[in-house]
Amino acid sequence: MSVTADDLRHLHRCVELAREALNGGDEPFGSLLVDADGVVLFEDRNRVSGGDATQHPEFAIARWAATNLEPAERATTVTYTSGEHCPMCSAAHAWVGLGRIVYATSSAQLGGWLADWDVAPSPVAALPISTVAPGVPIDGPVDELADPMKALYEAAFRP
Repeated sequence: MSVTADDLRHLHRCVELAREALNGGDEPFGSLLVDADGVVLFEDRNRVSGGDATQHPEFAIARWAATNLEPAERATTVTYTSGEHCPMCSAAHAWVGLGRIVYATSSAQLGGWLADWDVAPSPVAALPISTVAPGVPIDGPVDELADPMKALYEAAFRP
């Protein structure tokens, strides 16, 4: 599936949420969950600054969906996110049975930028969603959002 105008609109909101996270002292990641009718059901941003490194918005979406949606509803949702899911979030997404994922920037892009800036690697391997959750349909990265996300990442991570 290709990225549509609606997908781009939702991804732009994810970039806004990533900016809100950065401005709030967190790492710049933002995500939202949309139902089959295009209605935003849940949105969140990264909240790791409190010391809990699992407070990713994609993980919050999985927890929210498990509590608030029936399995059939979950399967028809789309998760939009500013950055490709990490392995923890990919696994949570698959275990809960959520549908398609659309992301602005990939883990490979972020890893390359971090290496260019001499930032230490993450303690968790940057595995693509397709490796961790091979049955989940995915679209991304989206070229037009690379520069704005790179700027947010640079502000957050570059020494």
